[in-house]
Amino acid sequence: MMAKYEMTDLGLLQHFLGMGVIQTESSIFLHQKKYASTLLNKFGLTECKSVTTPLVATEKLAKDDGSGAANEEHYRSIVGSLLYLTATRPNIMYASSLLARFMHCPTNMHYGTAKRVLRYVKGTLDYGLEYVKGRKSILIGYYDSDWGGSVGDSKSTSGYAFIFGSGVFSWASVKQNCVALSTAEA
Repeated sequence: MMAKYEMTDLGLLQHFLGMGVIQTESSIFLHQKKYASTLLNKFGLTECKSVTTPLVATEKLAKDDGSGAANEEHYRSIVGSLLYLTATRPNIMYASSLLARFMHCPTNMHYGTAKRVLRYVKGTLDYGLEYVKGRKSILIGYYDSDWGGSVGDSKSTSGYAFIFGSGVFSWASVKQNCVALSTAEA
């Protein structure tokens, strides 16, 4: 193609749309370490202590929890940034989509939870997606639901992840449209 068109070989892909790409003979690793570090700096959490989980397992978020109103603009900025970070971080998908439900009128508890997710990101800066060459091409799917986990309307949140070969290629976390009356229905 270089003989027919004027072009320059820039070598292997290293960055694309804010994502880092590390290519080796045996794998390709996609990450957003630089973006995550920029987020921590932007929100003043570069020196914070990291946590091992993005959410507290027993804590349920509600629309009106009595903790007072938080700054909507700042909250939306954090949640929007977390949603972009899910492009290479399926491990924060549930937490980010849960926080996105409270974009209108967030409370201080929601804001604190968003900061906790950022503290989790600080401890997992090196996480990403790795696709290994030569792995068996087996399709594996995982699906789960929290069965009535939403405090306000008792609707379930469902999530799935599909793996083909060595890496996840599709994942989501979605609040269901109707109330499930059984675990099978959820």
